[in-house]
Amino acid sequence: MLAKKIGKNIKCLACAHYCQIAPKNFGICGTRKNQKGKLVSLVYGKTAAIHIDPIEKKPLFHFLPRSEILSIGTLGCNFRCPWCQNWDISQKTKGLKSLKVKKQFDWGENISPKEIIRIATKSKCPSIAYTYNEPAIFIEFAHDTAKLARSAGLKNVFVTNGYLSKESFEYIRPYLNAANVDLKSMDNEFYQKYCGARLQPVLDTIRRLHDAKIHIEITTLIIPGVNDSESNLKKITEFIANLSVKIPWHISRFFPAYKMTYCQPTPISSLKRAKKIAERVGLKYIYIGNIY
Repeated sequence: MLAKKIGKNIKCLACAHYCQIAPKNFGICGTRKNQKGKLVSLVYGKTAAIHIDPIEKKPLFHFLPRSEILSIGTLGCNFRCPWCQNWDISQKTKGLKSLKVKKQFDWGENISPKEIIRIATKSKCPSIAYTYNEPAIFIEFAHDTAKLARSAGLKNVFVTNGYLSKESFEYIRPYLNAANVDLKSMDNEFYQKYCGARLQPVLDTIRRLHDAKIHIEITTLIIPGVNDSESNLKKITEFIANLSVKIPWHISRFFPAYKMTYCQPTPISSLKRAKKIAERVGLKYIYIGNIY
């Protein structure tokens, strides 16, 4: 497990929160527990979702196009975004943070890394995506699966909020072929208010992926009145362009969900405005998605 013992507490190294977890307690994700002085992942070998998707759905448009990808995810997340589309699995463990876990709690379906490779191979999927929730919180499970996948000739993809620790990035890097990273805003206050996180670790992960020559595409969900200002969109596109104008940027439409059902869907005009901003900055590959 990616962890460091500090007295009776355990410092979790899976993500950039670096939670220091007291005995019998959980980290922010609600899945990583200090159990008898050892860090335990309660979602290792458990899936809350497993499907075969078109790779464009991740979205990845420039990596193995027109192929299918086996997608897996667990319970839990290290963010608390109030618009989360997968909140029923990503936020389900948050109430366990300070509660005793009962044996009957459903952590998901039992599955081994070896079985995941078998399913991918049988289904003729050339790649596996660690997605639906944040893969950093099940980094050991993802690592063991990705390592076997590499040996079997399969590619590995992270769909991530970017909040990996430096340690977890280095841990998964040798087996990672591609990633789609959510860059939600260039405003640190936005990340603190809506995600319970910070902006800088997300930017660091994107830079690390780029420097490691791992294929990267970036997605921004445009939320009316929240992150759709011209200034913010210009900063996002400039950050991407400074790395490479060839990094694809996916502009995704918001639809009401979870704690933001009172909001209206993003106007198409806002998505087109974002695309024009990206074009002016010089990005080569800009895609508007989630329109219907």
